[in-house]
Amino acid sequence: MSEDNYILTPPITSMENAFSVKGKNVVVTGGNRGIGRGIVQAFAESGANVVILCRNEASGKKACEEIAHLGGRNECFACDISSLESVKQATEKIFGFFDHLDVLVNNAGVATTTPLLSEDGLKEWTRVVDADLNGLAYVIHEIAPKMVEAGLGGEIINISSIGAVSVSGCKYHHDAPYNAAKAGVDIFSRYLAIVLGDYGIRVNTIRPGPHHSDLEVHLSQYMRDLIKNEMPCHRFGEPIELGAFCVYLSSPAAVHITGCNMNFDGGMLCVK
Repeated sequence: MSEDNYILTPPITSMENAFSVKGKNVVVTGGNRGIGRGIVQAFAESGANVVILCRNEASGKKACEEIAHLGGRNECFACDISSLESVKQATEKIFGFFDHLDVLVNNAGVATTTPLLSEDGLKEWTRVVDADLNGLAYVIHEIAPKMVEAGLGGEIINISSIGAVSVSGCKYHHDAPYNAAKAGVDIFSRYLAIVLGDYGIRVNTIRPGPHHSDLEVHLSQYMRDLIKNEMPCHRFGEPIELGAFCVYLSSPAAVHITGCNMNFDGGMLCVK
């Protein structure tokens, strides 16, 4: 590793500002609602500048209005991550708004409850994989090279799921394409950590367990009972909590963390 690379990921020498992301430029896909909205809130409250990418631009603009009082520079650009052309257009707007990017959070995604072997199974497979895996790859393909070119290092956080490593309850909660896509995100992220590490760019995944989000409506009663009765924390996670973890991973305190797939699940994988 060259000295220049090392400078991009310097170790902390004291606790002063060790957890600060103030002034950093951040992009969050799907940041207009659910978990993504919590991530946006956490970064904004921590002094970062945030761009939201989402399909519903009006909803994203509303989220920007809600964090405007926090003082950062914020904007929303319409983007359907399952479309490479849409991602290209959004990327051009991002780097017209920011002169560089410090943090990319790939959060946008969809799920299904349609059994794979049903009539609409393959249609749903394509829809989910296009968003959750291919869409993430599109965003990386367009944005990561610009982070490399800037020469300032940075952090990429890919939101995966405990569904990447467990299909417990799949007879009651059919989400095969989601499970497969998130497993792909995990291994893809480890690959990215290796190839981007020489440029001071760290890549990690967070595997949320049950959280209050739009995907919550898909949960079966079986899963809800499991969360209440057996999960060690006995509750859903809150979006702001996952946002706080993203802030930590983007701070100087986490500069030696890369290539990791980290569970954030209230202990769900301990029991299932």
